[in-house]
Amino acid sequence: MAYLIFALKSMRYAIAASVVEEIFFLPELTPIPTAPNDLAGLINLRGELLPVIDLTIRLGYSQGNYSLSDTVIMLNFNQIRLGIIVNQVYEVQMIPTEAIKTELADNFQREFNSVNASYYLLGIAQVDEHLVMVLNPENLVQYISHSRTDFNLDIGGSNLEDNQPQKPPESSTKINFRKLQNFVFCPDATPEEQRIFQERARNLRRPIDNQDFAGLVPLAVIGLNGEYFGINLEIIREFTDIHHVTPIPCTPAHIVGNMNLRGEILTLVNIRGLVNLPLQTSQVLSKAMIVKINDIVAGIIVEGIFDVIYLKESEIKTIPTAVHLKQDEYLQGTAFYQDKMMSILNVAKIMTQGELFVDQEV
Repeated sequence: MAYLIFALKSMRYAIAASVVEEIFFLPELTPIPTAPNDLAGLINLRGELLPVIDLTIRLGYSQGNYSLSDTVIMLNFNQIRLGIIVNQVYEVQMIPTEAIKTELADNFQREFNSVNASYYLLGIAQVDEHLVMVLNPENLVQYISHSRTDFNLDIGGSNLEDNQPQKPPESSTKINFRKLQNFVFCPDATPEEQRIFQERARNLRRPIDNQDFAGLVPLAVIGLNGEYFGINLEIIREFTDIHHVTPIPCTPAHIVGNMNLRGEILTLVNIRGLVNLPLQTSQVLSKAMIVKINDIVAGIIVEGIFDVIYLKESEIKTIPTAVHLKQDEYLQGTAFYQDKMMSILNVAKIMTQGELFVDQEV
């Protein structure tokens, strides 16, 4: 069976791909008065109000701060739609039913004393070199069914309540209404991050039935040295955290080293020098953008992943020849993002003509 693999609190989880309806970066959410603490809020998804839960809290872990790289996975099970907030989405992989061990889930409960986590687990499976917690979507949906009367939210009919063998674990402490009056989504976010959360929410509210996406350019918006850059989404395989880098001796400064990504050894490169930015070799390496161009697969160091947008070709402005600099040969153009000008990188040209890689036989 196919499962979507994702990360939460440095651990890997999976949920049946058949119940995954949509995936998008975390937008600004609207809180619900007196809702359980793990219900992060509502989202207006193209005219339909849907609940989004903080899966970290629901599984019994302590709450953390949200970031722009967090993702919402929208589930649809038995005609009930529910969003879950996760840290990072990886890929869809096949996990045989016999590989999901329920006894490992029982051991997990005893070791971590996590009643909540065990209730939502089907079992635990070994996927490549990782242990993956396989979630039970039915129990996640039952939680919403049980809780909806508490926060007065009608999310559509369901007959799940008529046949409930077990009530879900109680939610954590409910939000104080007085505190809610001063509630700001992700209060620790910077004003710039707040604007991005809000813009994502606006984009998700727009209906898409009458929109024609033919000819639109899909771009991932990343950050380098505090500036926005657009990358064609078609060449991006995934974004990932950087946990360990093995330096490569006798290589140029832009070759950061090698990293092991689920058994695949990839070279990490720093493209800042090619776009006239300081290399900043002392910076903390936390995020990488994995790109695939022809037979080349490599990781590019980034500071943050901000958004996925779709632009008309007319919105991308070419760089005037009169002001063309040497570094501009790796730019496809510029476009406005938020209230700033964003450069759109020609990563395919950077990777094939930018002399990023050295001849290993030299």
